[in-house]
Amino acid sequence: MSAVPPAPTTPAPTTPAATTPAAATSAAELEALLAAAHGAARPLAALRPAERARLLDAVADALDAAADELVPIAQAETHLAEGRLRGELKRTTFQLRLFGELLRDGGYLDARIDHADPEWPMGAPRPDLRRVRVPVGPVLVFAASNFPFAFSVAGGDTASALAAGCPVLLKAHSGHLELSRRTGAVVAEALAEAGAPEGTFAVVAGTAAGAAALRDPRIAAGAFTGSIPGGRALFDIASSRPDPIPFYGELGSNNPVFVTEAAAASRGGEIARGFVGSFTLGAGQFCTKPGTLVVPAGSVVVEALREAALPPAAALLNERIQKGYAEVLEGFAANPRLDVLVQGPSPLADPPSPTLLVATAADMLAEPHALQAECFGPTAVVVTYDDEAQLVTLAETFEGQLTATIHGTDTCDVASLVEVLSRKAGRVLWNEWPTGVSVTYAQQHGGPYPATTAAGTTSVGTAAIERFVRPVAYQGFPQHLLPEALREDNPLGVPRLVDGVREH
Repeated sequence: MSAVPPAPTTPAPTTPAATTPAAATSAAELEALLAAAHGAARPLAALRPAERARLLDAVADALDAAADELVPIAQAETHLAEGRLRGELKRTTFQLRLFGELLRDGGYLDARIDHADPEWPMGAPRPDLRRVRVPVGPVLVFAASNFPFAFSVAGGDTASALAAGCPVLLKAHSGHLELSRRTGAVVAEALAEAGAPEGTFAVVAGTAAGAAALRDPRIAAGAFTGSIPGGRALFDIASSRPDPIPFYGELGSNNPVFVTEAAAASRGGEIARGFVGSFTLGAGQFCTKPGTLVVPAGSVVVEALREAALPPAAALLNERIQKGYAEVLEGFAANPRLDVLVQGPSPLADPPSPTLLVATAADMLAEPHALQAECFGPTAVVVTYDDEAQLVTLAETFEGQLTATIHGTDTCDVASLVEVLSRKAGRVLWNEWPTGVSVTYAQQHGGPYPATTAAGTTSVGTAAIERFVRPVAYQGFPQHLLPEALREDNPLGVPRLVDGVREH
């Protein structure tokens, strides 16, 4: 393998004074916050969906108004550009308002009514049964490092939990503590001014505080975006409690891309340019970054990548991520199955230049775990195959993924590949790139382990609310004791399934 230059010995830049972390949340402070969240759970759940929608709108308005204060703090702590951060903040407030629309519609309640039926054909009368979703209780959210707005304090996990009617304790990420504290203050102030119950939202800091909160019986669910080791450790805590709780962790993903011979022949240069743009977007720090590109040996794609002008070096989010990236790249460098295809001038510097490595399909099949390791940063692996039949075999070697992509043509017979990738990933793309997770009604941002700890759920899109509600059936109750969504007069006007027929 062509040698990867050693990392420079110059010291990393110091943290700006404005972002110096404050003290971690003490045990006494955490107890007060947990008690407040517990106390807020019942009154927050009792609010009508439209009332909770108003709370989310208030938070979105407050964050938009605070943009000029929050964005510079985020720039100082994360090295991300102003334009990227302002766009991300808009995404954050958009998803808050989108959940508000979901609440006003009411369909998320999945209200179902089965009237009593003495002639029910199972051999016994059917009782009056009515089913609706209710909030699970206080949720502990662990913020992500790479999206300091959209997956952090007021990000998708917080938005979906609040929309469900669950108080939120937000464990701030150490990579942007000052931003977390200030954003948290904006959120808390907006909720209070809009009339939310006291204890609806709070920020905690420190690894010990986060772990202690996750163990506390007043926490009903956890949500996390981060590394496989960190997420698995928290998942194990949540699972080993005397009362295990659901833990929705997004952990790691390689996001492989498979290119057919026909696609490589018809638009190989375009595919190469798109791949470079995708694996280097945000300095390769997206959870959906394509880490493996599988292409025909000797194709235009390979040659175009070999001649590609890679983007300049860009600073990673923080020193810890820089260190982890360098360790994985050094591991790749030591693997004799990998060669450098194209590389910037300073691959292990801070900031690092992008790197593209190359291996054969035989190499990948011989050592899939090592060659498919997630490298969080601007590095990816190109795998060359000799026979298109190898695509299915290669696809089977991958663990659970957030995404998997196929570049093909309308005449390609890749049904078997689609079937495999549908088992492996939560989102399968055709002739597009995975770096870009639209906040929509049909989005699925999840996948089999180790992509996530709960493959049946999503952390992006309106379906994310389903993580923080649970169904309750009421049998034989008088009307005045039923939740509003289940009463005959349907005062909320929500869509319902009545005796197996969609009512609204």
